[in-house]
Amino acid sequence: MPPSQKDPFTSSRLTYRAIQTPEDNNLFQAINDDRQGYMNSNATNNMLPGISQSQKFQKEVADDCLLGAVICITPSPTPAPDPLALLTAPQHGGRTAHSNGEPDREREREEAEAEGNHYPEEVNASRIFREPQPKARKEYGTPIGEIHLKSLPASLSHHRTSEIGLDILPEYQGRGYGSEAINWALDYAFRRAALHRVSIRAFGWNEGALRLYGRLGFREEGRLRESLWHEGRWWDGVIFGMLEGEWAELRRREG
Repeated sequence: MPPSQKDPFTSSRLTYRAIQTPEDNNLFQAINDDRQGYMNSNATNNMLPGISQSQKFQKEVADDCLLGAVICITPSPTPAPDPLALLTAPQHGGRTAHSNGEPDREREREEAEAEGNHYPEEVNASRIFREPQPKARKEYGTPIGEIHLKSLPASLSHHRTSEIGLDILPEYQGRGYGSEAINWALDYAFRRAALHRVSIRAFGWNEGALRLYGRLGFREEGRLRESLWHEGRWWDGVIFGMLEGEWAELRRREG
C-alpha cells in the first residue's frame, strides 16, 4: 500500500513547523516565563529563569535535536468563531467533555500538569485575548508551544532511541493539545525516523504527567529514587518508555 499523502507535519487540530529565529523569540520567552511549567520540567527549578536560559533552550531545540518543532493551532478554513466559544467547544480546542457534555475536569487537570503547569481552576478569557501573542505566519496558525525529540551523538545513533520534551503555553493547557502533540511525535519517531525506543520523563510531584504518560501507552521503566529536592522533601525522577512494537500495537488497536 502506498504511503498516505496527508501532510506529515499536521495532526487533527495542530500544525508543526520549524523554529524560526528571531520570529519565535517571544514564544520561547513566554514558555520560559511560565514559572509553574519551569518548575515541573527543569531540575534547575531553584533558579529564576531569565532571557539567557530562554535563548539557550531555543537554540538547543532548533539546532541540536533530532526534531524541534513549534506547535501551532491549525487555522480554520471557515470564518473564525466567537473567541469565547473556544473555551467551551471541544471541536475548536475547548475543554475536554464527558460523553454527557459535562467538562472532564480530571482529564483537563491531568493534561495541564503534564504540559508544564498546574491546572488553573478557571480559565481567564480576558487574559487570553489581552496578552500579546507571539507572531506567526498565517499559513501555520497560532503558536502555542514546542515539542522536540533529543538527538544522540553520532557514535550512539545506532541505538535508535530518543526522548520527548514538550511545552504548552498556560493559556492552551488542559485541552488535549499536549496529548495530540505527543502522539504525533511518537508517529514521527517510529514511522519516519525509524527509532526503536522513545522515552519521556516526569518529576514525582507532577502526578498529572505520571497518569497521562501511562494513559498514552508509555510504560514506567524506572525511578531515580529521591534524586530531586523540591519544596522541602525528596522526590523520585520517573522514566517512561515506549518501544516501536508497543507503538505499532497501539495504532493497530486504534484502527
